[in-house]
Amino acid sequence: MRAAQVQEFGGPEVLVPVTLPDPAPGPGEVLIDVAYIDTIFVETQVRTGWGQEFFPTTPPYVPGGGVSGVVASLGPGVPEEWLGRRVTSYVRGGYASRAVAAVSALTVVPDGLDLLPAAALVHDGLTASGLVELTAVSPGDRVLILGASGGMGTILVQLAHSRGALVVGLARGAEKLALVEELGADAAVDVSAAGWPERARAALGGAADVVLDGVGGQLGAAALPLAADGGRFSAHGAPSGTFATLDPEEASRRGIKLFGIGDVQFPAAELLRLPAYALREAGAGRLRVVIGEVFGLERAADAHAAIEGRGVVGKVVLKS
Repeated sequence: MRAAQVQEFGGPEVLVPVTLPDPAPGPGEVLIDVAYIDTIFVETQVRTGWGQEFFPTTPPYVPGGGVSGVVASLGPGVPEEWLGRRVTSYVRGGYASRAVAAVSALTVVPDGLDLLPAAALVHDGLTASGLVELTAVSPGDRVLILGASGGMGTILVQLAHSRGALVVGLARGAEKLALVEELGADAAVDVSAAGWPERARAALGGAADVVLDGVGGQLGAAALPLAADGGRFSAHGAPSGTFATLDPEEASRRGIKLFGIGDVQFPAAELLRLPAYALREAGAGRLRVVIGEVFGLERAADAHAAIEGRGVVGKVVLKS
């Protein structure tokens, strides 16, 4: 099978096309002919050697976890009805033309939904759906979303809006700001401009009941003062290089409930329910999946460079 392999820690150039033996499904598993492959920012960080305490990895390895495709063959004990079905799944080594997954980890793609947006929802649909539940986004809540124009941010904007919240999205540049508002945000604030916290506070009407921080670093830390007393703050992302450093004493004093990366490590049952929900919403036309660029598998290095460059609006996906 064709694959993209990280041969040593480093820049995008260490991610190279290779040919590897086809995997074989074992008992309770299926072989997926991969159509599209999800990408997430943390994969570019792990490729550099970052985050070993969270994602212990040793090169050479095939990165990637989320795929969409068609079930091509069945392992022992798998019902024949799975053969030929369009599915998504989280797998190990997803940057490949074929992948093995446990049948218990498969999510069926609804009729009418293309496999391209389905792949883009494997990680972000799961996490975004889980986050709005975890932080109990409710009608009338004021929600501040950092990184609102990214793959997961665009989904969070729509899910929070659909729950009746007032949504303020943070992004950079006119194109990304316009997209955030187009997706349902009540306001979009440019974090590259001086004084953005004051403009965000004004758009929120004083403070945010929920802060969803998928960026981290100084930007995430600067958002804590924007959280209302008694609010909820999720610091689940670190594309800036670090998770937001938040003062737990200040949060406790103000009654702010903090959530971190560990809180979005969902149990097995949720790993099926949450992406299935996101796929249904997309299939019904209630959730728009924003695909910024699609690269062939052999151009995985270019895809990583595009992700790190932060110029792409929406999601980067690989095509097998």
